[in-house]
Amino acid sequence: MGQDLSVGKRFGQNKAMEAIAAIRQVVGLVSNSSAGKTYVDSDTQLVERCASGDQAAWEELVRAHSARVYGICYRFTGSVANAQDLAQEVFLRVFRSMHQFQSGKGRFTVWLTRLTRNLLIDNYRSSKLERATDSMDQRLTLITEKAADSHADHLQASSEREKLLQRALGRLSPDLRETVILRDLEDMEYAEIAKVLEVPEGTVKSRLNRGRAELARMLRPYQGVI
Repeated sequence: MGQDLSVGKRFGQNKAMEAIAAIRQVVGLVSNSSAGKTYVDSDTQLVERCASGDQAAWEELVRAHSARVYGICYRFTGSVANAQDLAQEVFLRVFRSMHQFQSGKGRFTVWLTRLTRNLLIDNYRSSKLERATDSMDQRLTLITEKAADSHADHLQASSEREKLLQRALGRLSPDLRETVILRDLEDMEYAEIAKVLEVPEGTVKSRLNRGRAELARMLRPYQGVI
């Protein structure tokens, strides 16, 4: 039964509930933080500790990657509430399927991003999210950046840039949107994006070029703001 046991079974029911509580707490804390961070790939050890039932390792893994997962979810959906819910669901899936991660086949962040992407696509298809013809203003909730030493005009300009960018991203088709997010906002390599999307690198580059061109076209009237 050894290595094929799910993480949930190893932790036991109580440990599983603790893990879920940790996800909700940590995702709530980082939802307004920057998602553009990179982490040293020490995740393999954390995953191994999680698989052995180390609750502290699980909380550390969630904390290390919550900002990235939340950022991808927010950029794709354009909704703070949806992004929080989806980020929690991502980590629940991680918790249940961690035994499937194989460190010899790539970085944990690539595996995690693929899992995030699959959930977003599933959610997009099942809930029939608003298409580009819908009013973006009705479903955009902005992340408010609060900094004690920031001037009001700077905050207003940042908010406006964020709003315009998110509106433009929301009008891209899902395949172009996810490619732009992973490359330009998450700084992933082409090869890693290809693994996440399960397409050739050439397709990644083609989608990226088309996505960037579409964004440039939509944002051109706002050059004085961006």
